[in-house]
Amino acid sequence: MSALESLEQALEEAREGGDLMEALTFDRITAEALDFSELTCRRLSFRTCRFTGCDFSGAAVYACEFTGCQFAECRFPVSYWKTCRLTGCKGDGGDFRRGRFKDCALRECVFRYANFTGTVWERCALAECNLTESALAECKISKTTFQTVDLTGAELFRTPLKGTDLSSCTLDRVSLSETCAELKGAKLHAGQAAVVARILGIEIVP
Repeated sequence: MSALESLEQALEEAREGGDLMEALTFDRITAEALDFSELTCRRLSFRTCRFTGCDFSGAAVYACEFTGCQFAECRFPVSYWKTCRLTGCKGDGGDFRRGRFKDCALRECVFRYANFTGTVWERCALAECNLTESALAECKISKTTFQTVDLTGAELFRTPLKGTDLSSCTLDRVSLSETCAELKGAKLHAGQAAVVARILGIEIVP
């Protein structure tokens, strides 16, 4: 049985046995149009896998690891992620609307143009990630760290960032409200303050 057939069989067994997949490892799988929606995933490990057109809508993902995986045209709306680790993953344009991330770690991940509108982030850690042109509007972010995250062109409208340290992040061309209220109480470095000033229409004279 191939690795893909093993995953497809595990999915079928999960559907027949209470929508639960747990304690499985998959390597170098190329999966297309698989349905993980409303599934509960526990302690799964995916390494160097590619998912195309897969549906994770409403899935609950606990203590899972994704390493070097790619997600193309995949859907994750209203999914729940707890104590998960994503390392070196790519999911440009992914749909994560109204998802929830709790105690998760994302490192060296690329989610350009992804839609995270209305997501909740609690006690998460993002490091060296690329979220260029992503939609992060109307999010709730608490006790979450951003280290060297590229937010160039990201939409942060109505996402309060009070208490969040963004001093190592790239904030060029971010979309904010007219008053930049989203950044009130956030930690910035001097160069980023100039970016905010430009958004407010303030001309800084050297």
